[in-house]
Amino acid sequence: MSGLAAGWASGAQGRTARSPGIAVTIDDFDLTDTPLMSGEERDAAIRAALARHRVKAAGFVAGKYVGDSLDPAVLARWSDGGHILGNHSFSHRYFGGEDPAGFMADVLKCEPLLSGYAGFRRLFRFPYLAEGKIAAGRDTMRALLKRHGYRNAPVTIDTSDWYVDNRLKARLLADPRQSMEPYRRFYLGHVWERATFYDGLAQSLFGHSIDHTILLHHRLTTGLFLDDMLAMFEERGWRLVDADKALASPLLAREPEGLPAGQSLVWALAKADGRYEGRLRYPGEDGAYEAPRMDALGL
Repeated sequence: MSGLAAGWASGAQGRTARSPGIAVTIDDFDLTDTPLMSGEERDAAIRAALARHRVKAAGFVAGKYVGDSLDPAVLARWSDGGHILGNHSFSHRYFGGEDPAGFMADVLKCEPLLSGYAGFRRLFRFPYLAEGKIAAGRDTMRALLKRHGYRNAPVTIDTSDWYVDNRLKARLLADPRQSMEPYRRFYLGHVWERATFYDGLAQSLFGHSIDHTILLHHRLTTGLFLDDMLAMFEERGWRLVDADKALASPLLAREPEGLPAGQSLVWALAKADGRYEGRLRYPGEDGAYEAPRMDALGL
């Protein structure tokens, strides 16, 4: 655990008067069936957890999943439930900075699949949180998004939930009777560690905690553990925040100049600040960081 995270691992102890907030954002919306849950069952579990905690989320939908593998009724349920639907591009490809016009065309290709829902907002989430490795491409893409009325929807708390999910699904395929408890403990510990790390960065940068946006994916782990995750944050003194409120913060409109652009916005601002080199790994999150710990635990 990093020094920044260690200072916050005790939860409520040592907080400033402004406790951190957390808003749920969920990417991709791949409704492929998984062990234990079909895609629609997983989605119902996610929405039920949000409803139990009285919080509204933002879903960033990749257009390639809308169609045979995604029942449009799912999007209607999100919209009707007061959640945001945002654009995650059509093809979900990595943006390295080359051909920003072509990448923008892919973003616009996704829009008609979402624009008929009341919950649609012109908010864009870069796939892989990759916003360009070259300054010209980064800046052109920023200008194109603004020209078409889009705002970037950054993440402040990044996670490797996708990797934990991959490991869990592989284990369930090998042993359908596998207990969920060790995976639940690891998942919650991972999310808490990363949240406290990024909030520690925010405190150091701004002098206070912020309303964070956490990156999760429409995966089995989210269906199984989101309710526990939200309860954990509440029990440890964090506020649950609606996604529209968090995403409207002027802080999230900041555009760091560093390269490669992207990652967590808090990470990127710390990178641009220059004082945090010893605390910032690149990429900020990756399965390679979690693999040794999961291996050691037999997960």
